[in-house]
Amino acid sequence: MAKARQGTPATVALAKANIEFSTHAYEHDPAAKSYGLEAAEALGLTPEQVFKTLLVEVDGKLTVGVVPVAKQLDLKAIAAAAGGKKAVMADPAAAERATGYVLGGISPIGQKRALPTVVDNTATGHPTVYVSGGRRGFDIGLAPADLITITKARTADIAR
Repeated sequence: MAKARQGTPATVALAKANIEFSTHAYEHDPAAKSYGLEAAEALGLTPEQVFKTLLVEVDGKLTVGVVPVAKQLDLKAIAAAAGGKKAVMADPAAAERATGYVLGGISPIGQKRALPTVVDNTATGHPTVYVSGGRRGFDIGLAPADLITITKARTADIAR
């Protein structure tokens, strides 16, 4: 288990909650077109196991969607999963302010403000999933059930 005293807000939150996780750093290429696909390739993982964190506004309220990096977030599906009618992608600056992370390094864990979170159902089909650890070039591996628990997420089919 990683130390709670150092690291990103995500690793600190996991250590504080006594959740087992692994850390995976890699050299981030600023020219990469997809942060998530870059992470999967750099870490030698399948894109189905690596998840990206996207922020949307559901009926004006910020909500977090966590989907496999090779897929897209289905806006209608996340709106329904969050109990709303309409979802649009959040303004990048608003996403950074609300989470305390920079784009390409937004973790679903340890955000500045706890936001409603929906994790795609496919996460539960893997023994370990990988999400951003809170900065570009840094991912965390953990059990899907632990990701769902620490983020107080619901699961739904939100990827297409």
